[in-house]
Amino acid sequence: MTLIISGCERPDPDLGMTIDSKAVTSPALEIATNEKINPTKTSISSPTSTPNPTNTMPPEYLGTPTPNPTRSFIGKETVPYDLHTVAFGETLTHIALLYDTTVIQLAEINDLNDTDFLKPGQQLLVPGGTIISGPSTKLIPDSELVYGPAARDFGILDFVIESDGYLSDYEEEIEGQIVSGADVVGLVAQRQSVNPRLLLAVVESQSGWVTRQAAGSSEYPLGFSQPGYEGLYQQLSWAANKLNQGYYGRAEGGLRSFELGDGTRVNFARDINDGTAGVQFLFAAYPSSTQAGWLQRISPGGFLTTYEGLFGNPFAYSVDPLWPDELTQPVLDLPWTSSEAWYFTGGPHGGWASGSAWAALDFAPPHDQFGCYISEMWVTAMSEGLVVVSDFGAVLVDLDKDGHLSTGWVITYLHLESRDRVPVGTIVQTGDRLGHPSCEGGYTNGTHVHIARTYNGRWVSADGELPFVMDNWVSTGFGTEYDGLLIKGDQVKEACECREESNAITKE
Repeated sequence: MTLIISGCERPDPDLGMTIDSKAVTSPALEIATNEKINPTKTSISSPTSTPNPTNTMPPEYLGTPTPNPTRSFIGKETVPYDLHTVAFGETLTHIALLYDTTVIQLAEINDLNDTDFLKPGQQLLVPGGTIISGPSTKLIPDSELVYGPAARDFGILDFVIESDGYLSDYEEEIEGQIVSGADVVGLVAQRQSVNPRLLLAVVESQSGWVTRQAAGSSEYPLGFSQPGYEGLYQQLSWAANKLNQGYYGRAEGGLRSFELGDGTRVNFARDINDGTAGVQFLFAAYPSSTQAGWLQRISPGGFLTTYEGLFGNPFAYSVDPLWPDELTQPVLDLPWTSSEAWYFTGGPHGGWASGSAWAALDFAPPHDQFGCYISEMWVTAMSEGLVVVSDFGAVLVDLDKDGHLSTGWVITYLHLESRDRVPVGTIVQTGDRLGHPSCEGGYTNGTHVHIARTYNGRWVSADGELPFVMDNWVSTGFGTEYDGLLIKGDQVKEACECREESNAITKE
């Protein structure tokens, strides 16, 4: 077997926190760095400023937050056992460690004959007695967590300047480029597909940087004081990933409970929406979180007060539903030139970082060299559309060509080298050249292209109800991040960090 390490790891590593969610971990990968001696100041192409921003407060909201259908669970919270819903990739050994018990005890209380086989969604009794149930207060609609239609005309730069806080003067070096505070927010919003209003509210809640000139800690402005998370970009990337973990974990990953920093285990209330779950999960993720402190942060007088002070009632921005009932994927091609054989190196995994659903697939071009190298091969457009982002190793193509990455179908192509990369504003046709695969954009240790889909700002799982389909190759997953198959008729290709016939796909 010929190994070729070409996986993705965005610059937001999770330092050992485990949750019972599909979006949990990604493989530990060696970080490739491109040394840049003289960083340049840049204004990124993500929409931190719009031609006609609508940053005024919404009209008074008189409606009722749309309730989610109540989740049904077996058992009762008063029995001397907790309920754990098995997430994708979880083993009985992992669950036993999570609840400080043994595989034998779990097998006994659940009448398990085969301890090696668990199904995602399966509910297990686990020792521990009653755990607390989170509050039912809805904090934000789902559309206010994702970078969707509700944020289409929001001008980040305009809002930051008008707020005249420390953020308006802040600058930071990211991947060799000097970026303003507003553009840090814009880059995280773009990469993680998280609503910039929500990100700004988190920044204000934790640091006061949006409206106050007096700065708190510039090293750990959001209060997550762990090595490797210095600076606003890393802090906000961590927060966005936690928001996504709560949102997508609960929506489609089997996440029903989580742990606070003080060890308290919390069940999500059955009638909250997934956007609210994302906010609750973020504030639980701080190592210093306690039951009393967490309940205060997610109460109507906590984080919600900060959000409303900046933007008004979040439910005034509701877009419901985010996806129409009959949503279908448009026809997509494979992202390389006809007659070429590329290698399927990464099955379903995070669109950006592990929390953002399992929306992405990875492909490596043919080459004799391993690791990061300069490739002359071309990544090509999978569909016609308008290029709305081309920076930091990413090209985002808007398929409805309305110029907004927050509406309709958008395809993300990541790790495209700056050399020859297609500029913003270009109308591309299927098969047009976008750029060369590389290691640019985030962290990776091998030249490849990472592709992912969003619809109305919500990541579309590569192995979910709308699987990735390219040139009739259909994606499916094994329940473990990066593992999966592409199937076309009687042809089956399995993801592998290698160059073998088993993962080679030739575009016809």
